[in-house]
Amino acid sequence: MPRYLALHESGELAKRAQEAVNRLAECSLCPRECGVDRLQGETGHCLIGRFARVSSYAPHFGEEAPLVGNNGSGTLFFSGCNLLCVFCQNHDISHLPDGPERTPEQLARIMISLQESGCHNINFVTPTHVTAQILEALPHAVEMGLSLPLVYNCGGYESLETLALLDGIVDIFMPDIKFSASEPSQTYCRAKDYPERTRVALKEMFRQVGDLHLDDRGIAVSGLLVRHLVMPEDQAGTHDWMGFLAQEISPGTYVNIMDQYRPCGRAAASSQWPELNRAITPEEYQAALAAAKEAGITRLDNRGDRQALFLLKHLLDWDT
Repeated sequence: MPRYLALHESGELAKRAQEAVNRLAECSLCPRECGVDRLQGETGHCLIGRFARVSSYAPHFGEEAPLVGNNGSGTLFFSGCNLLCVFCQNHDISHLPDGPERTPEQLARIMISLQESGCHNINFVTPTHVTAQILEALPHAVEMGLSLPLVYNCGGYESLETLALLDGIVDIFMPDIKFSASEPSQTYCRAKDYPERTRVALKEMFRQVGDLHLDDRGIAVSGLLVRHLVMPEDQAGTHDWMGFLAQEISPGTYVNIMDQYRPCGRAAASSQWPELNRAITPEEYQAALAAAKEAGITRLDNRGDRQALFLLKHLLDWDT
Protein backbone atom coordinates (compact mmCIF):
# COMPACT_ATOMS: atom_id res chain seq x y z
CA MET A 1 0.00 0.00 0.00
CA PRO A 2 1.22 3.57 -0.64
CA ARG A 3 3.24 4.98 2.23
CA TYR A 4 1.13 8.13 2.51
CA LEU A 5 -1.64 6.07 4.12
CA ALA A 6 0.52 5.45 7.20
CA LEU A 7 1.52 9.12 7.30
CA HIS A 8 -2.15 10.06 7.29
CA GLU A 9 -2.88 7.64 10.12
CA SER A 10 -0.13 9.17 12.24
CA GLY A 11 -1.16 12.77 11.50
CA GLU A 12 2.09 13.48 9.67
CA LEU A 13 0.36 13.99 6.33
CA ALA A 14 -1.77 16.85 7.69
CA LYS A 15 1.31 18.35 9.36
CA ARG A 16 3.26 18.32 6.09
CA ALA A 17 0.31 19.88 4.29
CA GLN A 18 0.15 22.74 6.79
CA GLU A 19 3.89 23.35 6.49
CA ALA A 20 3.56 23.58 2.72
CA VAL A 21 0.56 25.92 2.87
CA ASN A 22 2.42 28.18 5.30
CA ARG A 23 5.18 28.56 2.70
CA LEU A 24 2.66 30.13 0.31
CA ALA A 25 2.61 33.30 2.46
CA GLU A 26 6.03 34.24 1.07
CA CYS A 27 6.11 31.65 -1.64
CA SER A 28 9.24 29.52 -1.69
CA LEU A 29 7.83 26.27 -3.05
CA CYS A 30 10.28 26.21 -5.95
CA PRO A 31 13.76 27.64 -6.69
CA ARG A 32 12.22 30.85 -8.06
CA GLU A 33 11.39 31.88 -4.47
CA CYS A 34 9.14 34.68 -5.72
CA GLY A 35 8.20 35.64 -2.17
CA VAL A 36 4.65 36.71 -3.07
CA ASP A 37 1.75 36.12 -0.69
CA ARG A 38 -0.21 33.49 -2.54
CA LEU A 39 -2.47 32.96 0.46
CA GLN A 40 -3.86 36.40 -0.39
CA GLY A 41 -4.14 35.60 -4.08
CA GLU A 42 -0.90 37.21 -5.23
CA THR A 43 0.84 35.49 -8.12
CA GLY A 44 4.50 35.11 -9.03
CA HIS A 45 6.29 33.42 -11.93
CA CYS A 46 3.91 30.44 -11.98
CA LEU A 47 0.79 32.66 -12.42
CA ILE A 48 -1.22 30.76 -9.76
CA GLY A 49 -2.48 32.19 -6.46
CA ARG A 50 -4.10 30.56 -3.44
CA PHE A 51 -5.90 27.66 -5.14
CA ALA A 52 -4.74 25.24 -7.81
CA ARG A 53 -6.34 25.46 -11.23
CA VAL A 54 -7.05 22.15 -12.97
CA SER A 55 -7.17 22.43 -16.74
CA SER A 56 -8.38 18.86 -17.22
CA TYR A 57 -8.38 15.41 -15.67
CA ALA A 58 -8.99 11.97 -17.16
CA PRO A 59 -7.51 8.50 -17.62
CA HIS A 60 -4.51 9.01 -19.92
CA PHE A 61 -3.24 6.31 -22.29
CA GLY A 62 -0.34 8.25 -23.82
CA GLU A 63 1.99 8.00 -20.83
CA GLU A 64 4.78 5.47 -20.33
CA ALA A 65 3.74 1.83 -20.45
CA PRO A 66 4.33 1.11 -16.72
CA LEU A 67 1.97 3.96 -15.83
CA VAL A 68 -0.78 3.21 -18.34
CA GLY A 69 -1.34 -0.54 -18.01
CA ASN A 70 -4.83 -1.50 -19.18
CA ASN A 71 -6.83 1.25 -17.50
CA GLY A 72 -4.73 4.37 -17.95
CA SER A 73 -2.91 6.83 -15.74
CA GLY A 74 -5.16 9.16 -13.77
CA THR A 75 -3.85 12.55 -14.90
CA LEU A 76 -4.60 15.95 -13.41
CA PHE A 77 -3.25 18.72 -15.64
CA PHE A 78 -2.54 21.80 -13.53
CA SER A 79 -2.52 25.26 -15.07
CA GLY A 80 0.53 27.49 -14.63
CA CYS A 81 4.15 26.40 -14.34
CA ASN A 82 7.35 27.39 -12.57
CA LEU A 83 9.42 27.08 -15.78
CA LEU A 84 7.33 28.49 -18.67
CA CYS A 85 9.65 27.19 -21.41
CA VAL A 86 9.34 29.11 -24.67
CA PHE A 87 8.71 25.87 -26.61
CA CYS A 88 6.14 24.36 -24.23
CA GLN A 89 3.90 21.80 -25.91
CA ASN A 90 1.19 22.59 -23.34
CA HIS A 91 1.50 26.35 -23.81
CA ASP A 92 -2.22 27.04 -23.47
CA ILE A 93 -2.22 25.31 -20.08
CA SER A 94 1.10 26.44 -18.64
CA HIS A 95 1.35 30.04 -19.86
CA LEU A 96 -2.34 30.87 -19.58
CA PRO A 97 -3.90 30.14 -16.16
CA ASP A 98 -7.07 28.54 -17.50
CA GLY A 99 -9.27 26.08 -15.70
CA PRO A 100 -11.36 26.66 -12.58
CA GLU A 101 -9.81 27.06 -9.15
CA ARG A 102 -10.27 23.95 -7.05
CA THR A 103 -10.61 23.76 -3.28
CA PRO A 104 -8.83 20.95 -1.40
CA GLU A 105 -12.09 19.01 -1.18
CA GLN A 106 -12.70 19.40 -4.93
CA LEU A 107 -9.18 18.19 -5.73
CA ALA A 108 -9.76 15.21 -3.48
CA ARG A 109 -12.99 14.32 -5.29
CA ILE A 110 -11.16 14.47 -8.63
CA MET A 111 -8.61 11.96 -7.33
CA ILE A 112 -11.37 9.66 -6.15
CA SER A 113 -13.19 9.89 -9.49
CA LEU A 114 -10.00 8.80 -11.29
CA GLN A 115 -9.56 5.92 -8.87
CA GLU A 116 -13.16 4.85 -9.38
CA SER A 117 -12.63 4.86 -13.16
CA GLY A 118 -9.99 2.16 -12.70
CA CYS A 119 -6.79 4.19 -13.19
CA HIS A 120 -3.58 2.63 -11.91
CA ASN A 121 -2.25 5.83 -10.30
CA ILE A 122 -2.89 9.50 -9.68
CA ASN A 123 -0.62 11.48 -11.99
CA PHE A 124 -0.06 15.12 -11.02
CA VAL A 125 1.10 16.89 -14.21
CA THR A 126 3.12 20.08 -13.57
CA PRO A 127 2.68 19.93 -9.78
CA THR A 128 5.69 21.89 -8.49
CA HIS A 129 3.99 25.24 -8.02
CA VAL A 130 0.88 23.65 -6.45
CA THR A 131 2.58 21.12 -4.17
CA ALA A 132 1.00 22.79 -1.14
CA GLN A 133 -2.47 22.57 -2.64
CA ILE A 134 -1.96 18.89 -3.51
CA LEU A 135 -0.78 18.07 0.01
CA GLU A 136 -3.70 20.03 1.43
CA ALA A 137 -6.12 17.88 -0.58
CA LEU A 138 -4.58 14.50 0.18
CA PRO A 139 -5.97 14.00 3.72
CA HIS A 140 -9.45 14.60 2.33
CA ALA A 141 -8.80 12.14 -0.49
CA VAL A 142 -7.53 9.48 1.91
CA GLU A 143 -10.60 9.90 4.07
CA MET A 144 -12.67 9.34 0.91
CA GLY A 145 -10.79 6.10 0.21
CA LEU A 146 -7.81 7.03 -1.98
CA SER A 147 -5.22 4.25 -2.10
CA LEU A 148 -3.45 4.58 -5.47
CA PRO A 149 0.26 5.37 -6.03
CA LEU A 150 0.97 9.07 -6.55
CA VAL A 151 3.02 10.26 -9.53
CA TYR A 152 4.88 13.59 -9.33
CA ASN A 153 5.19 14.50 -13.04
CA CYS A 154 7.39 17.60 -13.00
CA GLY A 155 9.89 19.68 -14.96
CA GLY A 156 12.78 18.89 -12.63
CA TYR A 157 13.22 22.44 -11.28
CA GLU A 158 12.59 21.61 -7.64
CA SER A 159 13.37 22.89 -4.16
CA LEU A 160 14.99 20.44 -1.75
CA GLU A 161 12.85 21.83 1.06
CA THR A 162 9.67 21.07 -0.88
CA LEU A 163 10.91 17.62 -1.87
CA ALA A 164 11.52 16.91 1.83
CA LEU A 165 7.81 17.50 2.45
CA LEU A 166 7.03 14.84 -0.17
CA ASP A 167 9.22 12.15 1.38
CA GLY A 168 7.05 9.11 2.04
CA ILE A 169 4.10 10.67 0.16
CA VAL A 170 5.07 10.52 -3.52
CA ASP A 171 5.46 6.98 -4.82
CA ILE A 172 6.76 7.72 -8.32
CA PHE A 173 8.85 10.74 -9.25
CA MET A 174 8.76 11.50 -12.97
CA PRO A 175 10.95 14.54 -13.75
CA ASP A 176 11.54 15.80 -17.28
CA ILE A 177 15.25 16.63 -17.40
CA LYS A 178 15.60 19.49 -19.86
CA PHE A 179 18.92 21.33 -20.16
CA SER A 180 22.34 20.17 -19.00
CA ALA A 181 23.95 23.62 -19.45
CA SER A 182 23.09 27.02 -18.00
CA GLU A 183 23.02 28.99 -21.28
CA PRO A 184 20.00 27.27 -22.89
CA SER A 185 18.34 27.12 -19.46
CA GLN A 186 18.52 30.88 -19.18
CA THR A 187 17.57 31.44 -22.82
CA TYR A 188 14.54 29.17 -22.95
CA CYS A 189 13.10 29.31 -19.41
CA ARG A 190 14.96 32.10 -17.58
CA ALA A 191 16.41 29.64 -15.08
CA LYS A 192 20.20 29.75 -15.34
CA ASP A 193 20.51 27.44 -12.33
CA TYR A 194 18.26 24.74 -13.83
CA PRO A 195 21.05 22.17 -14.44
CA GLU A 196 22.49 22.29 -10.93
CA ARG A 197 19.09 22.45 -9.23
CA THR A 198 17.78 19.51 -11.23
CA ARG A 199 20.82 17.33 -10.60
CA VAL A 200 20.47 17.84 -6.85
CA ALA A 201 16.71 17.24 -7.05
CA LEU A 202 17.18 13.98 -8.95
CA LYS A 203 19.53 12.69 -6.29
CA GLU A 204 16.96 13.45 -3.61
CA MET A 205 14.14 11.85 -5.60
CA PHE A 206 16.20 8.71 -6.04
CA ARG A 207 17.09 8.67 -2.33
CA GLN A 208 13.39 8.72 -1.52
CA VAL A 209 12.07 6.13 -3.98
CA GLY A 210 14.98 4.28 -5.69
CA ASP A 211 14.80 2.65 -9.12
CA LEU A 212 11.41 2.12 -10.74
CA HIS A 213 9.69 -0.96 -9.33
CA LEU A 214 6.95 -2.81 -11.24
CA ASP A 215 4.38 -5.25 -9.92
CA ASP A 216 3.69 -8.64 -11.49
CA ARG A 217 1.43 -6.97 -14.08
CA GLY A 218 4.18 -4.62 -15.21
CA ILE A 219 2.54 -1.62 -13.52
CA ALA A 220 4.80 0.89 -11.76
CA VAL A 221 4.23 1.08 -8.01
CA SER A 222 7.24 3.12 -6.87
CA GLY A 223 10.52 4.60 -8.00
CA LEU A 224 12.13 7.11 -10.36
CA LEU A 225 11.09 7.42 -14.01
CA VAL A 226 12.99 10.05 -16.00
CA ARG A 227 11.84 11.77 -19.17
CA HIS A 228 14.20 13.53 -21.57
CA LEU A 229 13.04 15.52 -24.58
CA VAL A 230 15.55 15.43 -27.43
CA MET A 231 15.91 18.92 -28.91
CA PRO A 232 17.30 20.33 -32.16
CA GLU A 233 21.07 20.86 -32.21
CA ASP A 234 21.31 19.00 -28.89
CA GLN A 235 20.14 22.02 -26.93
CA ALA A 236 19.15 19.64 -24.11
CA GLY A 237 22.63 18.11 -23.72
CA THR A 238 21.50 14.50 -24.00
CA HIS A 239 24.96 12.93 -23.70
CA ASP A 240 25.70 14.81 -20.48
CA TRP A 241 22.35 13.83 -18.95
CA MET A 242 22.71 10.15 -19.76
CA GLY A 243 26.18 10.09 -18.22
CA PHE A 244 24.88 11.80 -15.10
CA LEU A 245 22.02 9.34 -14.70
CA ALA A 246 24.26 6.29 -15.12
CA GLN A 247 27.10 7.51 -12.93
CA GLU A 248 25.42 9.59 -10.21
CA ILE A 249 21.87 8.22 -9.99
CA SER A 250 21.70 4.58 -11.15
CA PRO A 251 22.41 2.63 -14.35
CA GLY A 252 19.03 1.03 -13.63
CA THR A 253 17.22 4.36 -14.09
CA TYR A 254 14.11 3.95 -16.23
CA VAL A 255 14.34 6.58 -18.99
CA ASN A 256 11.94 7.72 -21.68
CA ILE A 257 13.93 9.43 -24.44
CA MET A 258 11.23 11.44 -26.18
CA ASP A 259 11.23 12.22 -29.88
CA GLN A 260 8.21 14.49 -30.13
CA TYR A 261 9.87 17.92 -30.06
CA ARG A 262 8.28 20.37 -32.48
CA PRO A 263 8.02 24.17 -32.43
CA CYS A 264 5.23 25.13 -30.05
CA GLY A 265 4.22 28.10 -27.97
CA ARG A 266 6.41 31.16 -28.28
CA ALA A 267 9.05 29.22 -30.21
CA ALA A 268 6.52 28.64 -33.00
CA ALA A 269 5.11 32.16 -32.95
CA SER A 270 8.40 34.08 -32.96
CA SER A 271 11.62 34.15 -34.98
CA GLN A 272 13.61 34.87 -31.82
CA TRP A 273 14.82 31.27 -31.52
CA PRO A 274 15.52 30.03 -35.08
CA GLU A 275 17.42 27.01 -33.75
CA LEU A 276 14.15 25.72 -32.26
CA ASN A 277 12.03 26.27 -35.34
CA ARG A 278 12.07 22.67 -36.58
CA ALA A 279 11.40 19.12 -35.45
CA ILE A 280 14.33 16.90 -34.58
CA THR A 281 15.82 14.67 -37.27
CA PRO A 282 16.04 10.87 -37.21
CA GLU A 283 19.81 11.24 -36.86
CA GLU A 284 19.43 13.42 -33.75
CA TYR A 285 17.08 10.91 -32.19
CA GLN A 286 19.33 7.96 -32.97
CA ALA A 287 22.27 9.88 -31.49
CA ALA A 288 20.28 10.33 -28.28
CA LEU A 289 19.54 6.61 -28.06
CA ALA A 290 23.21 5.87 -28.72
CA ALA A 291 24.22 8.27 -25.93
CA ALA A 292 22.04 6.36 -23.48
CA LYS A 293 23.49 3.03 -24.58
CA GLU A 294 27.04 4.37 -24.37
CA ALA A 295 26.42 5.64 -20.84
CA GLY A 296 25.11 2.25 -19.73
CA ILE A 297 21.41 3.15 -19.45
CA THR A 298 19.53 -0.01 -20.38
CA ARG A 299 15.98 0.55 -19.08
CA LEU A 300 14.55 2.63 -21.91
CA ASP A 301 10.81 3.04 -22.32
CA ASN A 302 9.73 0.60 -25.03
CA ARG A 303 8.32 2.75 -27.78
CA GLY A 304 9.45 0.58 -30.66
CA ASP A 305 6.34 0.98 -32.79
CA ARG A 306 6.20 4.74 -32.26
CA GLN A 307 9.92 5.13 -32.91
CA ALA A 308 9.58 3.21 -36.19
CA LEU A 309 6.68 5.45 -37.22
CA PHE A 310 8.72 8.53 -36.35
CA LEU A 311 11.55 7.41 -38.63
CA LEU A 312 9.14 6.43 -41.40
CA LYS A 313 7.42 9.81 -41.34
CA HIS A 314 10.72 11.60 -41.72
CA LEU A 315 11.84 9.28 -44.51
CA LEU A 316 8.64 10.02 -46.41
CA ASP A 317 8.84 13.71 -45.51
CA TRP A 318 5.49 13.61 -43.75
CA ASP A 319 4.30 16.22 -41.31
CA THR A 320 5.22 15.06 -37.77
